[in-house]
Amino acid sequence: MGSVVLQTVDELAKRGHDVQVITPLYQDPLPTTVKEYTEPAMKEQIDYAKRFTPRIHYGNAARIPEVREELETFDLVHLHYPFFGTANLVRQWKDRNPFTPLVITYHMDTRAPGWKGLIFKAYNRYWMPKILTSADLLIGSSDEYIDASDASALKQADPKKWRSLPFGVDTERFAPREKPLALFEDLELNPEIPTLLFVGGMDTAHYFKGVDVLLKALLQVKKQGVRLQALFVGDGDLRASYEGRAFGLGLRETVRFTGQVDDDLLPFLYNMADLFVLPSTTRGEAFGMVLLEAMASGVSVIASDIPGVRRITEQGGSTVPPGDSKALAEAIVAFFDTTVAERVALSRKARENMEQEYRWEHIVDTLEIWYQMLVDKQTN
Repeated sequence: MGSVVLQTVDELAKRGHDVQVITPLYQDPLPTTVKEYTEPAMKEQIDYAKRFTPRIHYGNAARIPEVREELETFDLVHLHYPFFGTANLVRQWKDRNPFTPLVITYHMDTRAPGWKGLIFKAYNRYWMPKILTSADLLIGSSDEYIDASDASALKQADPKKWRSLPFGVDTERFAPREKPLALFEDLELNPEIPTLLFVGGMDTAHYFKGVDVLLKALLQVKKQGVRLQALFVGDGDLRASYEGRAFGLGLRETVRFTGQVDDDLLPFLYNMADLFVLPSTTRGEAFGMVLLEAMASGVSVIASDIPGVRRITEQGGSTVPPGDSKALAEAIVAFFDTTVAERVALSRKARENMEQEYRWEHIVDTLEIWYQMLVDKQTN
C-alpha cells in the first residue's frame, strides 16, 4: 500500500499537483542484513509524507486524530483502505465536508487467525460499509477481486460508484540487467545455480504470504534432485520462525533470508532471480505489487490462484492452488524443465506487458481524469 501511494503522489507531483501523504509515524526501519550494493541509487526520492505519532498503535493499525483538521485544507482526499484506527475519522471529516471529493481505494480484505479475525469480521460488518459508502468514488485493483471480496455487496448495491484501476510499476527502476555477481558473493550464493526469489512481509499481519508453503515446496523440489537456491527478502516477527523452519527442513545451505533491505538495493535482488514466487494463501493478497516488480525486471512468476492475483500472474507466469506445496513444487520443477529459449521468451513477454499496461504514467493518467471529474462536479 505504501508503495502504491508513493508512486502515485510522485507522478502527480511531476504534473504540477500539490500533494501530501498523511501517515502514522511508525517505528524506525529495521536494519538491513545485506551489504549495501555499490551501484548508485536509481533516482532521488522526495518525501511527501507528513507523519503523526499515533494516539493508539497496534501492529499496522493507528489512530491519528489530527487527520480531521489536516484534511480541511485539501481540494480532494484519497483514502487507501484498510486503515484501522483512522479510516472512520476520514468518514467523519467527509460528513462535515460533503462537497469535498473523497476517493477510497479498497486494497484488500482483512484476514487473521483467532480473536483478531473475529474483530475484523465485526469491523467489516459494521464500519466498513459506513466508511466505503461515504466516498464519492471507490476504486479496486480489478473487477475480479472486488467481485470476490468482502466489498462485493457494496459494489452490487451502487455499481456506478466503483471503478477498476490496476496498480503500476516503475519500469525504469525495475528492469532487466546483468546478474549482480557482487550480491551473490555477499549472500554466499552461486550465480551458476538457478535462483528463486520471494519478496514480502514476514510479520503477523502478513501471515498469508505463504512462506511456510514455499519452504515445504522447496523441500519437495530438493527431494526430486533439482538443484535450486532461494532468496527470501523481507522482515518481521515471523522471520525467525521461518528461518528455523528452513533449518529444520534441511534447507540451510540453499536458502537465504536477507531481512529488510534498502529500496535502492531491491531492484538488483530481482535481477538475481530466475523465477519469482508469491505463494499467498488468502484473499488478504489482493493484487501482488511484487509480481509487477518481478515481471518488469524480466523475471517469470508463479503465484497462487487467487482473485486479482491470477490476473496479474497470467501476464508472465503460471498459478497454483493456494496452500498446495505439492502443486507449487511441481510448477517450480516444470518451469526449470523448459528450455532456456522458452524461459527467455516468457520473461520478455512479462517485461513487454509491464511496459504496455502497468507503467505508472498510464495509471495516473486515468486517476487524474477521475480526480478532475470529481472536482469539476463539485464546483459546477
